[in-house]
Amino acid sequence: MTEKTSPSADWLLEVNNLSCGYGGESVVQDINFALSQGDIGCLLGPSGCGKSTILRALAGFLPINSGEIRLQAQAISLPGRTLAPEKRKIGMVFQDYALFPHLTIADNVGFGLHKMEKADKRQKVMELLKVVHLQDLADSYPHELSGGQQQRVALARALAPEPTLILLDEPFSNLDADLRRRLSLDVREILKNRGISAILVTHDQQEAFAMCDQVAVLRDGSIQQWDVPYNLYHEPANRFVASFVGQGGFVPGIALGPDTIESELGIIHGNRAYKWEKGTLVDVLIRPDDIVYDPESELRPKVVEKTFAGTSTLYRFHCSNDTEFEALFRSHLDFHMGENVPVRVEADHLIAFERSA
Repeated sequence: MTEKTSPSADWLLEVNNLSCGYGGESVVQDINFALSQGDIGCLLGPSGCGKSTILRALAGFLPINSGEIRLQAQAISLPGRTLAPEKRKIGMVFQDYALFPHLTIADNVGFGLHKMEKADKRQKVMELLKVVHLQDLADSYPHELSGGQQQRVALARALAPEPTLILLDEPFSNLDADLRRRLSLDVREILKNRGISAILVTHDQQEAFAMCDQVAVLRDGSIQQWDVPYNLYHEPANRFVASFVGQGGFVPGIALGPDTIESELGIIHGNRAYKWEKGTLVDVLIRPDDIVYDPESELRPKVVEKTFAGTSTLYRFHCSNDTEFEALFRSHLDFHMGENVPVRVEADHLIAFERSA
């Protein structure tokens, strides 16, 4: 599934029917999405899905086979005509930071400001270092900084020429999980405060959801859904998006009506009406937060796995017909392996697909 766009002055970035790749072969096909001024978009998907190929085409490093890329209503990529990367007013933040080891932090940030007077250049560099909270390290060298600090320098350098758009190529992948989370939120705040649009490439959905306004889920070179994070989680366009976004698994069921399904977990009522006929075999997506502990419930599956995570515990349950599902409970609800636990389904958002699909 792709999202069609039409040329409009309202969009900062438009990608229409894009196909591109290497050696004459298309890695991505029929890519369509648009980004508004000040929004942060994301290309999310597993390795090899084509997200980095799209980013290279946006940057001007890769010619396109068909379609077009427009920035501020100007065509910057067409088949046979590609505007040079340095003329696109697009900044780039790389995975490996790409800082110059022999230059100070200030000189790294100001590297692209060739036409500015020395005093003006220094002032702008210090302003940007203050934005990323590194003004006290202006005269240090990259090897003296932590990974998170180096990534902030790379962001400041990308911001220095005042680009129209910034591309972020898995910028936090070399950092530990806690630093990734904090830095992604910091980068979002910096971009939002300055009204700068960005496209992030990542395989980490938590990072995508925390940082981005719009997310494209890619698979095998095509966009499955371009949407806000809430809709990707609660209103997935197809089975792949439902499986890829968030935790959860499918349990078999039979449709009793457009919004009611009978399963081994009981009768499940949802918030949406499907068009299937009564008796249709379906698979229902059950997420860990769809299961609640209920001492009065007759459904008592067996604990077959548990993962303690501090404030919560993730349990895997097994039912009589080889149906398994997960549930996330507060950690003070401490159940043991093999224990039968009374639970019920509380799926406010019904997500199901026909079994044959």
